[in-house]
Amino acid sequence: MDINTKMIALLGKPLSQSFAARMQNAAYTAMGLNMVYFYTEVENDHLPDIVNALRYMPFAGFAVTKPNKVEVLKYLDELDPLCERMGASNTVVIQNGKLKGYNTDGIGFYISLQEETDIKLPETTFFCMGAGGAGRAIASVIAFYGGKKIYICDMNAAAASKLVGDINQNFAPVAELVPFEDAAAKVEKIKSADFLINATGLGMTGSADKTPYPMEILSPNQFCFDATYNPSKTRFLIEAEGVGCKIMNGLGMSLHQGAAQIKLWSGQNAPVDVMREELFAILAEKG
Repeated sequence: MDINTKMIALLGKPLSQSFAARMQNAAYTAMGLNMVYFYTEVENDHLPDIVNALRYMPFAGFAVTKPNKVEVLKYLDELDPLCERMGASNTVVIQNGKLKGYNTDGIGFYISLQEETDIKLPETTFFCMGAGGAGRAIASVIAFYGGKKIYICDMNAAAASKLVGDINQNFAPVAELVPFEDAAAKVEKIKSADFLINATGLGMTGSADKTPYPMEILSPNQFCFDATYNPSKTRFLIEAEGVGCKIMNGLGMSLHQGAAQIKLWSGQNAPVDVMREELFAILAEKG
């Protein structure tokens, strides 16, 4: 690092499970760029102070993760149109002291879905557990690309209801609220869905023994996706695989959303193969 180094911070908590810094820094090294990506653990309470400070420092921008993707919108100067429609940001570009929010999570999910599955969105019914930043991006891009139906459920009833309304108004009228407290309705809709999404964070460090989808209601014809990638198989994915479901974790989503971020921060195409190799190396180290 020197006086010309452009910095990028990831703002969120917890961050111990993140592979983003190694993946991003491997890309900047391969690209010959004087940029560095690092972690800053912060929740909503101190977020406005940190975000405001970054605009006066040598930052190309910053990344945003749980639990700040929705809250951060309050402190930005401008939003990319898709980010505004989604109602969440995971990427902020700083230019001339101005903060512009983007969302690359959705396109990261969509690209990985195309690469790793043969899912046809117009023929598929989705159930998304989790209406925070990740859930917003995933459900929104499903609606944007023609998903047949999306059931939304979250412990935070207001967040789930708002996401349903935003999707139906801003993308397509395909979202339906499933109240978290209505156990019978949850089971019915989960069983009727073709594709189950865990966007709650359950299964990450600190909640490794938890799953939002009890194994007994899963069926082998369902496809199960977990936005988490560390561990590579959460309890949800392990149980789903045991039932006979096809599974996918969030590694591909993380890879492609990160590549899109690098394009926004540097103006250059990211070396996706280098980034993928770095992610695989991290997984190999973890055994």
